[in-house]
Amino acid sequence: MKALIKSGNSQVWVEEGQEILLDSPKVDEVLAILDDGQISIRKATIQIKDLGIKKGPKVRTVKYKAKSRYTKTTGFRPVFHRVLIEKIDLREKKS
Repeated sequence: MKALIKSGNSQVWVEEGQEILLDSPKVDEVLAILDDGQISIRKATIQIKDLGIKKGPKVRTVKYKAKSRYTKTTGFRPVFHRVLIEKIDLREKKS
């Protein structure tokens, strides 16, 4: 069974026991469920476990102005959360 989840601005297909990298350690909503080749759009909950933080590759940007010998280099490393998908539950949580 697979589930399409939305976390932040990204959408990811996940399975139980899968480890993925997300921008935030929470799942906003479950968009669809793929079960036995049939896609259904129904309420479901996903249990996740945050395994920690991992830094992504360094991203460099360069500003350059011709004929003035001006260059400026900046960069950063994005931070991702390692998340383990523990369980996909098809029953809706009761409040």
